[in-house]
Amino acid sequence: MTNITPKPQPVSQPESDRYWQGLSREEIWLQRSKATGKFQFYPRNFSISDPETGADGIEWVQASGKAELFTFAIVHAAPHMGFVGEVPYITALVQLEEDVIVPTNIVGVDPEPENFVIGMALKPVFEHSEGGLTLLKFTPA
Repeated sequence: MTNITPKPQPVSQPESDRYWQGLSREEIWLQRSKATGKFQFYPRNFSISDPETGADGIEWVQASGKAELFTFAIVHAAPHMGFVGEVPYITALVQLEEDVIVPTNIVGVDPEPENFVIGMALKPVFEHSEGGLTLLKFTPA
């Protein structure tokens, strides 16, 4: 029997539209505090390092895409019916050069623990989905 259950998809919010639009062009855009210069992820309508400035306190900056593995897990039991045909796969937290941590998946490598080293260099992969949003994933650099 073939699984026809669709995967859940992220929902774009007004404060994250620029992020999703960037991914559709295979670019990573992050918010940065104008006052402190600190980057933040996930997108918000205020700076977490200077919240008093509100929406005027943030700017969008294109990220380099350089990243390293912060931590990972190999998923063997699908958390949703839409993922049944995908297990095992790697879920990870990736630290971008801009010092933000992004939840993602690692692709292009067998999901075996010996294939991963915390701190290993990663590069972005952009997965264009049927739902219209592009997902940010990473592969070994």
